[in-house]
Amino acid sequence: MDLGIEGRVALISGADSGMGKETARLLLEAGVRVALTDKPGGSLDQAVEELTPFGEVIAVTGDVTRLDEVRRLWADVRERLGDPDIYVNAAGVTGATGDFLETDDKGWLETLDIDLMGAVRMCREAIPAMRKKGWGRIVLFASEDAVQPYVDELPYCAAKAGILSLAKGLSKAYGGDNVLVNTVSPAFIATPMTDKMMEKRAEEKGVSFDEAIDSFLDEERPGMVLKRRGKPEEVAAAVAFLVSERASFINGAGIRVDSGSVATIAG
Repeated sequence: MDLGIEGRVALISGADSGMGKETARLLLEAGVRVALTDKPGGSLDQAVEELTPFGEVIAVTGDVTRLDEVRRLWADVRERLGDPDIYVNAAGVTGATGDFLETDDKGWLETLDIDLMGAVRMCREAIPAMRKKGWGRIVLFASEDAVQPYVDELPYCAAKAGILSLAKGLSKAYGGDNVLVNTVSPAFIATPMTDKMMEKRAEEKGVSFDEAIDSFLDEERPGMVLKRRGKPEEVAAAVAFLVSERASFINGAGIRVDSGSVATIAG
C-alpha cells in the first residue's frame, strides 16, 4: 500500500532500538527521509548502519530532559534534512517502580520528566513548522498502562495517561492546521526494556528467560490472549499508518497494539 509520504522528513525519538528503529525502517521503505535521535551512549550509529540500505537516514543524539539539547537536536535536523513533517515520540523508560509508599519524589519526577515532559518539549519544537506548511503528523507512544495501571509502576502509568491527554489536547489545538496527533499503546513488546524486566524476573524466580515470559503472561497479563510478547514491527506498522496520507481523517485517536491486554472497551 502506498502511504503517500514519499519525500517527507521524519524525526523519531527513542530510535536506536526496538519500536522506534522498526518505525524508521518502515518509513524509509515508504520513501521518507529519517532522522533518528536518542540519548548519547546508545546504539544510534549501529541503527543508522543497519537502516542506511533502506534510504536516507541520519543520527542526532540528544537528551529529551534538557531543553537546550532538544533545541540543538531539532536545529541539527533542520539544517541537514529540513523541517520534519512527521514526529514520532518513542522515547521512554519504565522509571521508578515498587510500592507507592516507598517511591520518593525523585523517582516520580525523573519518570515524568522523561516520559511526559520529554514529549512536551519535542512537540513544542515540532508543531510550528508543521502548522506553517499546513501538513504534519505526530504519533506519541502511550501504553496499556495509561488506562490499565499496575500498582508497581504508578509513575510510568501516570506519565502515559498524561501522554493520552496531551495528544488529545494537541489534536484539538492544531488539527485545524492539518497537524494530526494520535497515539499508539503497545503492551509487552520484545524490546530491550522488556528484556531487562524478564531477565530480572528470571533471576528472582530462578527460572529461564522464556519461563519468566510465560509466567509473566499468565500471572500479570492474562488479557493478552495471543500469549506472547509483541514484535516491534507490529507496533511500527500502526505508527506508519497513522503518519501516512491513508490516515488523513484520523486525529486525536489511539491504537492499542496489545493482544487484547486492556480489559475495557473505553479509553
